[in-house]
Amino acid sequence: MAATRDTSQRRLQISELVQEQGSVQVASLARRFGVSLQTVRKDLRYLAARGVMTRAYGGAIDSNAIGGAQAEPTYEAKRVVHLDDKRRIGKRAAELVETGNTVVIDSGTTGIQLAEALPNIDITVVTNDFGVLSALSSKQAINIVMLGGELRRRNMAFYGGLTVEALAGLQVDMLFLGVDGFDLERGITTHYEPEATLNRKMVEAAGRVIAITDSSKFGRVCLHRILPISELDTLITDTNAPEEIRQASKDVGFSLLLA
Repeated sequence: MAATRDTSQRRLQISELVQEQGSVQVASLARRFGVSLQTVRKDLRYLAARGVMTRAYGGAIDSNAIGGAQAEPTYEAKRVVHLDDKRRIGKRAAELVETGNTVVIDSGTTGIQLAEALPNIDITVVTNDFGVLSALSSKQAINIVMLGGELRRRNMAFYGGLTVEALAGLQVDMLFLGVDGFDLERGITTHYEPEATLNRKMVEAAGRVIAITDSSKFGRVCLHRILPISELDTLITDTNAPEEIRQASKDVGFSLLLA
């Protein structure tokens, strides 16, 4: 009976974790509960069969996330959560930018940290993010191209037909792409459909696509897909990246930079 109680209690805790975090990973759960990977996979299959969660590569995600029901955090919350990780990621991303480059910085709080970290050198930055614009405004050597459109106050960025149209004909060296969800099977996703549309246009314009995200986004899936992981050139994240992500960089072929 003790084993049965232990199993039930573990599965209850796993259910609570996936609801709190949006996703869980097999390896981290095995370490947390002191059980084998096989035992955790059985737990996830059991819970998935009952609709508690949906299996994903290397773990599981909240079933609500598939349908877009997972709430998008507020702008204020995004700015402070995982801030130290975002600062390190922003600094690492800034090291890739050289004099003469033209880059797109996507909307998002990690992109703002990248803008803060950029040196005041002769580059061109294209963005639709108000926070990125504010961070760059005092750096006189940087040429700023602001994509207009309708301001979405939820994340203080511009979207819409005018924003997409402003990208027409642009060719840039690299795109720094923000992430709401990063799943090895379902790709890079976002909460907001116009953002996904704009991001896909950014990808088309870029010679190199670089995702910048802290590790809390791994395993999360939002409603609108931007691109599959196979189209990614580089991923910059923190050192808490799970083994599945590290292995995928070798299997899929994208560069992985840890900050």
